[in-house]
Amino acid sequence: MSCNCGCQASSAPKIVYGCAGCADVGGVADAVSRKLRQDGFATNKASCLAGIGAGLQPFIDAAKAAGMVVTIDGCETGCAMKTIQNIGIEPQAFFLTQMGLEKGKTAPSPELTEKLCGMIVGRL
Repeated sequence: MSCNCGCQASSAPKIVYGCAGCADVGGVADAVSRKLRQDGFATNKASCLAGIGAGLQPFIDAAKAAGMVVTIDGCETGCAMKTIQNIGIEPQAFFLTQMGLEKGKTAPSPELTEKLCGMIVGRL
């Protein structure tokens, strides 16, 4: 598997889960996770965080089969991270408020999404 994000892709898929909470930073987390999939960093066969939270086995199995699981939460509440931890996986977790975003004061934009994608890929 190859991508244009500059990572060293392995044969086991990477899966990225964004929180998509109702705060502005949740929307940014969702946009970042979608962009990482679109750019080829993670599998486009996106598993469903809500499906995992609902206990649906196909979604849980997909997460457990991944070579890397990445969670992107808008804030330190960590809903995406905790959902993945609840099924026994310790994800590579990112919190956008620890990356300079301020909850309630962050306007989503394509430029911000691109910047955050680069920061996350760079840290992995």
